[in-house]
Amino acid sequence: MFIITNIFVMAIGIFGKKFGMTHIFDETGTSIPVTLVKIDACQISQIKTVETDGYNAIQVAYGECKEDLISKPLKGHLKKSSNKTFRAFGEFRIKDTNNYKLGDKITVDNFILGQKVKVTGRSIGKGFTGNQKRHNFSRGPMTHGSKNHRLPGSIGAGTTPGRVYPGKKMAGRLGNAKITIKNSTIVYLNSKENLMILNGSMPGKNMSTLKITLND
Repeated sequence: MFIITNIFVMAIGIFGKKFGMTHIFDETGTSIPVTLVKIDACQISQIKTVETDGYNAIQVAYGECKEDLISKPLKGHLKKSSNKTFRAFGEFRIKDTNNYKLGDKITVDNFILGQKVKVTGRSIGKGFTGNQKRHNFSRGPMTHGSKNHRLPGSIGAGTTPGRVYPGKKMAGRLGNAKITIKNSTIVYLNSKENLMILNGSMPGKNMSTLKITLND
């Protein structure tokens, strides 16, 4: 728990944009791959409780934008908590809502070095791909008249059961899926630049949105 601008706020999570990857060196000289995350301006826009919504959660608005870029219902929703306008919203489940107030800001100052977080994002879409690339299958022989170099081969239906079972590993769309990386460590924070550096690689391409949540 930390005090930010005289408001008592408990860190639970934040949103940011993947800014790229690099590497740093620890005390022993070992190279560590890291991901740079540019933290968005995040503000609590709604507090959900069991009595009103059936569960406890805080809704966080992020992605500050001009007022004419959002709809009138969103403007009315945001006026309850802020004089700023945001284009995107996300939720974090919590056990107790007493430590949060509408309009509380969540920044990099709410986090400390060494904290473990889980990061959720969408992986890079790679379009329609074949069996080998999608499922890491081996190829067929390349010589002696083989006509099965990269083909899927038999899918094993047969007389019984006479159909292909659902979930058969075949060609199809690869990527563009929701991915969560667990137990990543915060290795650097910079409140002036709104920068957070996380250990390891994170899903998505540069400038894609990441949801960063403290481990339970």
